[in-house]
Amino acid sequence: MAAPARIEIDLRSCSEVFSRPVGDPDPSPRHTISEVATASGLTAHTLRWYERIGLLDPVDRAAGGQRRYSDADLHRLAFLGRLRLTGMSVADMLKYVDMARQGEQTYGERRLLLEAQREEVRQRIVDLQATLAVLDYKIDIYAGKGAVGAGIPAKCQNIHGEEEQSA
Repeated sequence: MAAPARIEIDLRSCSEVFSRPVGDPDPSPRHTISEVATASGLTAHTLRWYERIGLLDPVDRAAGGQRRYSDADLHRLAFLGRLRLTGMSVADMLKYVDMARQGEQTYGERRLLLEAQREEVRQRIVDLQATLAVLDYKIDIYAGKGAVGAGIPAKCQNIHGEEEQSA
């Protein structure tokens, strides 16, 4: 009798799954809290807090009671991290997660929440671009390039095209 063919499973590491949350996640609970903390940049305390407040579903436990995270948990953490980078509040993240748990009937509401957040991000980008222009102008002044005129943000010029007195 021939031995059964060996099945090779290509399991990605914790950091690989977190950094590239694509495809069908492996459902097996196999990542420790320290691996997840290292991959995500979150502390173990924050991971436990996310679970406690409901941003993460209850995490599976090993026989000894230690948390074991699945790839699906890492996918959610990666998405939550992106939402945090947009400046979304934890309260809005909770709203989103609660709606996601309710299923497809909340697609419209989730879309509206994400569209509102997208608009906030776009406005922040505009503000940051204006701030960057001011910083570039000041750096040029300190580097001895103090050209007056073109390229100087309007907020930094007076009506004579000279730099306004500022810090």
